[in-house]
Amino acid sequence: MSKQKILVIGASGQIGVELTLALRKIYGANSVIAADLREENPLLKDTGPYVSIDVMNKEMLHVQVIRQNVTQIYLLAAILSATGEKNPSLAWHLNMQGLLNVLDVAKEEKLHKVYWPSSIAVFGPTSPKKNCPQQTVIEPITVYGISKYAGEFWCNYYFHKYGVDVRSLRYPGLISYKSSPGGGTTDYAIEIFHGAVAHNSYTSFLQKDTYLPMMYMPDAIRATIELMEAPAGNLSVRTSYNIAAISFSPAEIATEIKKHIPDFVITYAPDYRQAIADSWPQSIDDSVAHKDWNWKPEYDLTRMTTDMLENIQKGK
Repeated sequence: MSKQKILVIGASGQIGVELTLALRKIYGANSVIAADLREENPLLKDTGPYVSIDVMNKEMLHVQVIRQNVTQIYLLAAILSATGEKNPSLAWHLNMQGLLNVLDVAKEEKLHKVYWPSSIAVFGPTSPKKNCPQQTVIEPITVYGISKYAGEFWCNYYFHKYGVDVRSLRYPGLISYKSSPGGGTTDYAIEIFHGAVAHNSYTSFLQKDTYLPMMYMPDAIRATIELMEAPAGNLSVRTSYNIAAISFSPAEIATEIKKHIPDFVITYAPDYRQAIADSWPQSIDDSVAHKDWNWKPEYDLTRMTTDMLENIQKGK
């Protein structure tokens, strides 16, 4: 294990922070290099090495991979769904070129493994709404979803054509108390907890009965590492795996919060993100992940709500 040298690009982001900390626990602080264009996230300070990397600069990336003796890359840098709609060409360029740069360097340096996240945003209005299967109709309507779907096929291509062991998960909405959301359509499910603790109220930008697939961050981090540690021969999917945990609506999460904060009030003011949410499935079938590498979530809505509120209240 100690021979691994892991580079996490986008380490200061919502997933990157917690993934970096989890990897450092497993592989040792100095074996996991955090990298980002942004300043180092306060939660990462003094936990291990940090370098500034622009994933769009392939030469800079290549130099760091050689200099640091990197064997694995986790590429998390991306522009998410809601933010991407404000600047589609930038979102496409960053999300695609960053991935291609990493895949090229991985091919040239014969890296052991690459991880790149996809998303439920690959699905569109024509995909099945309930228990959306691994293989189905995929017609995304956001630039984020389009870039993720194209990225899945680049990953598949580099695996079959060049033998790059690249692995991927289609994340549902991710919920965490540790780091801020990054401009996604599922961000309400984080903001609602902070609103409840700070003001006893929250205005949702999605309608009350909008069901979306969600996952608590500890499950997402564990799924990522379990996939990366699974034997290559077990993996039947080289685009990106469906994974699922919980599906709920703003009204359901509000009801759960009221069990802890009885005078909590939610109001609704749907905006442009409603159309994005309406285009996605309400629940995901992840039976292929169960079968290939024994994926199972641990958190349901009740357990997640309790943990989120406790931790946010502690931080106040």
